[in-house]
Amino acid sequence: MEPVYKQRFKARWGDMDYNAHMSNTAYLDVAGDVRMLFFEENGFSMREFEKLHLGPVIMKDEISYYKELRLLEEFEVHQLLSGISEDGSRFRLCNIFINADGKKAAMVTSSGGWLDLQRRVLVPPPANLLAVIHRLVKTDDFEVLPNSTK
Repeated sequence: MEPVYKQRFKARWGDMDYNAHMSNTAYLDVAGDVRMLFFEENGFSMREFEKLHLGPVIMKDEISYYKELRLLEEFEVHQLLSGISEDGSRFRLCNIFINADGKKAAMVTSSGGWLDLQRRVLVPPPANLLAVIHRLVKTDDFEVLPNSTK
């Protein structure tokens, strides 16, 4: 079994909101960064996506908060697979934010799919990209999603 994919960060000045903790948009930005770092580290850089005329598109994000992340606090983000369609055209990724004390600070669940950048429709990804996605550890509530309709 593959280990959980994770990245380490530090809460930056620009990530703070008026209440002196990490803002909701900062969580979404970090989740997006983790997604793209995962793909790049597994052979799918932005240049590769451009060549394929394919890109990940997020259609829904949901954030749950548990503990505050404050300025310059170190945290880790784990990325797991919580759902995928049989053809791989749709996916749901879960990013779990872990604070310096090892406690869950937040969770971002993102539902998306693979957008054909020329036809502007969801499509199944190439087999090698689908294999990369399937390397992610699955959440306990993992489910098979419906295929996209063309």
